[in-house]
Amino acid sequence: MGLITLSEVKPGLKLGSDVHTLRGNVLLQKGKVILPKDMEVLRAFMIHQVDIDQERTVSGSTGNKGVSAPTGSTANEKIAERAGKTGNVVTIPAVTSLQDEYEKMVGLTKNAFLSSLAAELPVYELRTQLESLFVHLKQYNVLTFNPRVMQEHDYVYHHAVLSAITSYQLAQWIDLPSKDWMQVAFAGLFHDIGNNKVDPQILHKPSTLTVTEQEEIRQHTKYGYQILKQAKAINEGARLAALQHHEKVDGSGYPLQLSGTQIHIYAKIVAIADIFHAMTLEKIYRKAQSPYLVLEQIQSEAFGKLDPAIVSVFVQRSTQIHNGIRVKLSNNQIGEIIFSDRDHPTRPMVSVEGTIINLMQQRQLHIQEVLG
Repeated sequence: MGLITLSEVKPGLKLGSDVHTLRGNVLLQKGKVILPKDMEVLRAFMIHQVDIDQERTVSGSTGNKGVSAPTGSTANEKIAERAGKTGNVVTIPAVTSLQDEYEKMVGLTKNAFLSSLAAELPVYELRTQLESLFVHLKQYNVLTFNPRVMQEHDYVYHHAVLSAITSYQLAQWIDLPSKDWMQVAFAGLFHDIGNNKVDPQILHKPSTLTVTEQEEIRQHTKYGYQILKQAKAINEGARLAALQHHEKVDGSGYPLQLSGTQIHIYAKIVAIADIFHAMTLEKIYRKAQSPYLVLEQIQSEAFGKLDPAIVSVFVQRSTQIHNGIRVKLSNNQIGEIIFSDRDHPTRPMVSVEGTIINLMQQRQLHIQEVLG
């Protein structure tokens, strides 16, 4: 079909090439089947013509050619269907999900942490479960994932596991060698294990800490390094992440006031995951914050506190959410993301009941929650 004017575009046609904004950003991707809401987006960005794929889409097809299986169709369903035709009884193996493996990992982490002062960390067992968890990594999105069940007193273990997953993913995003990925996951999992040696009354105190109490809290980095020195199958980078994850690139952190390249790359990765999940997880004395606002805070921390190159990758990759994702704004309106500017990824355009809200312009609003 080739290039056609916007007036000729009908829902159901498939794009033959990417549609770009005047600034060169990709608005709609090649191969996307145009929906009625996409027409609204094209008009809003004053797109005058688009390239349409020569092939007919599923909706315009008269035969079965090119029609794929329904979204819900799985290999197990096909097995069951064949069994029904032949009369055979087939046992379908249980399929685990990201949430299933996540909950197993939280339980295992809890047991390991509680016994860490008296027994050796079960690193091999933890590694095996992490591997089972990472099989489902494609299902994980740092902005949208929420534990299915979370008891308030288990916050520490959820934070540890989420930090492990995000650190593992971030290690991939910044192109660390694959041999480092699991060790970075261990770094995320164990970065706060030194808190086990901190007085619980200080650790969980909801009110302002005294200077002495703050100093005791800061000792958790040294305690963690000491605990991990005794653990097998964990490399020095993972141990240093426990010691250094509160260091800042400008030298203002603790416990050693290290700066720049003195801080291990694992610690720089874990520092970002630690801050993100500490602020977006619900706590007994504080509600979870908007993941988008937390990303903006992390961006501001990149100027002198966190590694700016790693922060940039984290923000860019974590906000690569497909257009059409439903979100709740800070004024409680529900809408859909229709366009994300790569220069301002935390402030996309959102369509609310036909009205397009540009969060770059309406700074008083922000995305409060990603609904999926």
